[in-house]
Amino acid sequence: MALTRVKLERFTAFEELDLEVSPGINVLVGANGTGKTHLMKVCYAACEVSNSGEGFADKLVRIFMPSAWSRGRLAKRGEGGRTGRVEVWLGETSIETSFSSRAQSSQGPGQSIALAHLEKRGAAWIGTKVDSVYIPVKEMLANAPGFRSLYASRHVHFEEVYADILDRAYLPALRKEPDALASLLRELEAAMGGKVSVQGEEFFLDNQQGTLEFSLFAEGLRKLALLWLLIRNGSLAGGSVLFWDEPETNLNPKLYRLAIKVLLELQRNGVQVFLATHD
Repeated sequence: MALTRVKLERFTAFEELDLEVSPGINVLVGANGTGKTHLMKVCYAACEVSNSGEGFADKLVRIFMPSAWSRGRLAKRGEGGRTGRVEVWLGETSIETSFSSRAQSSQGPGQSIALAHLEKRGAAWIGTKVDSVYIPVKEMLANAPGFRSLYASRHVHFEEVYADILDRAYLPALRKEPDALASLLRELEAAMGGKVSVQGEEFFLDNQQGTLEFSLFAEGLRKLALLWLLIRNGSLAGGSVLFWDEPETNLNPKLYRLAIKVLLELQRNGVQVFLATHD
């Protein structure tokens, strides 16, 4: 079951948006500040709630990191008090939440006392698990060692998407490699010049010349390495949703064709795709 629609009212950069989305590939193109990333983060938060059962508004707070963890700051700025509203549809049912710009602040995520006037979810969100992956612009594999333990025990100023993508990347490989995407994995290996391994919390590229730590590995190729990991460990299986923010960043134009091929093959195998791009 795919995401089908998203509605935003007085939310961050949006005064009003009612967008039907494709079950295939959705490409969001626009100038800086138009809300491409925010739209994807809203949809990603909705998917994550289907897995965890946590509050939609709480997940939005941890992903957007408003000052003092106040949900009310997610409402679009304007004179007087304003109420923002978010609704995401899965099939024929939706999950929604609203919040007031007059709400007070709080001390941390999960403790917000911003006024959530409405938070409800349809049957699809109660009975359906939607696996999702959000790939942020900033590459995290080279900075992975120690990050998750620090994030789990301290209030560090990183949006939760960074901890989430490392959780996905660290998952071990499936017992059986996905047959439908085996040739794609080989193409990614050829482009990277090897395979990826994990030692402790550190990522390496392995080939006939030895092992190369990711801090010495080209950042554009790390993007391909992340795709390789996510396909191999089943995070990007049929029925999942991929959100990729600016895939072209730090990627050599010669590799665009391969990146696009990966996205098309994922979509053909049942992955719903959202991209935010300037290209």
